[in-house]
Amino acid sequence: MATSQCCANPPTLDPVYGKGMVVDNFGGLKTYISGALDFPKPAVLLVSDVFDGSKAWIQNVQKYPLFYLVCTSPLYFTWLVVSLIYVVVPDFLYGDPMPPNDFSQFPTWIQKHGPAKGFEDAKLVIQALKRKGVSAIGAVGFCWGAKVVVELAKSDDIKAAVLLHPSFVTVDDIKEVKVPVSILGAEIDLTTPPEVTKQFEEILSTKPEVPSYVKIFAGVQHGWTVRYEVTDKASVEKAEEAHKDLLNWLNKYVK
Repeated sequence: MATSQCCANPPTLDPVYGKGMVVDNFGGLKTYISGALDFPKPAVLLVSDVFDGSKAWIQNVQKYPLFYLVCTSPLYFTWLVVSLIYVVVPDFLYGDPMPPNDFSQFPTWIQKHGPAKGFEDAKLVIQALKRKGVSAIGAVGFCWGAKVVVELAKSDDIKAAVLLHPSFVTVDDIKEVKVPVSILGAEIDLTTPPEVTKQFEEILSTKPEVPSYVKIFAGVQHGWTVRYEVTDKASVEKAEEAHKDLLNWLNKYVK
């Protein structure tokens, strides 16, 4: 899969409702924040994959793919305008992302950065958001981050969840989900193959009290929503389709 170049033309840190900023301590974590500080309003927590914690992000937030999603995607821009949303992107990996081209390090790396640790940190971030007086919280997780978010979705700490090309998420996790959940999977994914995603869908279909939306994107690989070539029209269209789906879900349930 090609390396993402989401920010070939880096934007300025100037979201519609307040300049984006990096703060050293939000719930104990260095965090990128976007949105005006007038509450109550809804908030969204974004949880990255294993590659983006990250020293590169902290040093130059404009290169961070999720920053690109928050601040330059026309779809997200539109939703910011409509909902006056408050977005937080914490560095759950403490400036120590997984090296992207050397998976031999993964067994050692994951011992330091397991999703269980991310979940414990996420609860502190949720508490910090609630102290600010937010009206509702949604959570979006990419790959590793999806496991963190599905753990949050087992309680009423958040109002809705979106899992994109999830890793580590199990059938038992899905059985415990209590809030509206959208799962966006890839057709080409060894981490969570389509047949597993379909199992998730089958389980959710037995839980009418939990609104759900499950979609498998044809012809894309794991990570396609944040790791794509901006010069590849088809890749951009697939990523933007997923972005639109996640925004529609949050706009429906996080109010």
